[in-house]
Amino acid sequence: MAVLLSPRPAVVAAARRAGAHTVVVAPGPSVPSDREGAERRVRTDWRDHQYLVGAVGRMEAVRHGRAAVFGFDAAGALAAARANEELGLPGTPTAAVTALMDKAALRARSNALHPARPVSFARCGRADALPFVTTLIGYPCVIKPRAGADGEGVRLVRDEAEARAAAHGYPEVTDLLVEEYLEGPELTVEAHSRAGHHRILGWARRLHTPDPTAPGRTLLPGRTAPGLTAPGLTASGHALPVALAPRSAEAVRALVRAVLDLARHRDGPSHTGVVLTPSGPRLLGAHARPGPEEFAGLLRLAHGIDVLGLALATGLGLPEPVRAPRPRTAHAGLRYVDFPPGRLDGVRAALAAARAVPGVARVQLEIPPGALVRRAPTGARHHAYVLATAPTADALARTLDRAAGLLRAADRRVRQPDGFA
Repeated sequence: MAVLLSPRPAVVAAARRAGAHTVVVAPGPSVPSDREGAERRVRTDWRDHQYLVGAVGRMEAVRHGRAAVFGFDAAGALAAARANEELGLPGTPTAAVTALMDKAALRARSNALHPARPVSFARCGRADALPFVTTLIGYPCVIKPRAGADGEGVRLVRDEAEARAAAHGYPEVTDLLVEEYLEGPELTVEAHSRAGHHRILGWARRLHTPDPTAPGRTLLPGRTAPGLTAPGLTASGHALPVALAPRSAEAVRALVRAVLDLARHRDGPSHTGVVLTPSGPRLLGAHARPGPEEFAGLLRLAHGIDVLGLALATGLGLPEPVRAPRPRTAHAGLRYVDFPPGRLDGVRAALAAARAVPGVARVQLEIPPGALVRRAPTGARHHAYVLATAPTADALARTLDRAAGLLRAADRRVRQPDGFA
């Protein structure tokens, strides 16, 4: 039995594909319904460890060791690990989850893998010290919360003035990591571990569209080559395949496996960011959970790999999901779409038009039609995304451009609410 903590509908569907019975645990009524395959729902605040253990521990399958708890976001992964340990259920150890969450400790450990060219970094405990600490690291550099997730609070600063401005965005007493800007194409790598063996399921190139007007989402001046992005900052999408020389590909695999070994991550999914620097691949960050739903969808679309189903099946000791036939496509991509402030009154027609574009496999709106958009999303959150396939990279870019453009055309039907300029 899979005990799922506030899962997305895609996770419930993956559990069904894996042949698992499901129990959804969520603090409110907005949980996947029977239409998505949820067989039982428990309304409790799983963020409270004692509430979660009490609610789950009474279940017969849990008492007999025929269950496991799963959380596929940052908070859920940690809560699930703690619950599984206390209840004697299988799963990723809490120590491995927290080791990957601690960016400072992970950076120090990963630097030992390449002592000739380590990544410069420093911790900062006070926001007003950021101008001094960033000067020590050198510009450009990246500021990020030591234990943050999903890109929240991550900033690229290019000089001392930007560092002073960034300091106002953090609490006075804080726990930050300042590290050098890693220049080069960025890969997002999905892996699955079992008994200490780390299988690389696939990777995609993280893309970034230069936008000099978007705070925190700009490239450095003159650095506009496709795929170059400030590490940890929000991506505009992902694309694959990624053509790497055999030596580079093996170096990426070796780095990911070594980082997971350093964290003592032996079982379960992982999601790792890597930058291909001139000195070789370097770690951006890693998580003891699958990537977001849309990235899992991209790998399934391109390779037939059921990332979510695999995580659930192996966690429960079930047979691995049958791999889908290799799709007849050469290129696959993911594009994010965000809307400006306003009310999305015309988005339904735009969704239908985008879904009708040849090659588009999925268009997902993450906010309700007609919702009031008050501000730009933060971190790795986005208002919508498009998944598509095409026979060539250029054709894929055109397909994603067209579908994203149709979605953005809904902006023309947006009524600006009071208070917006």
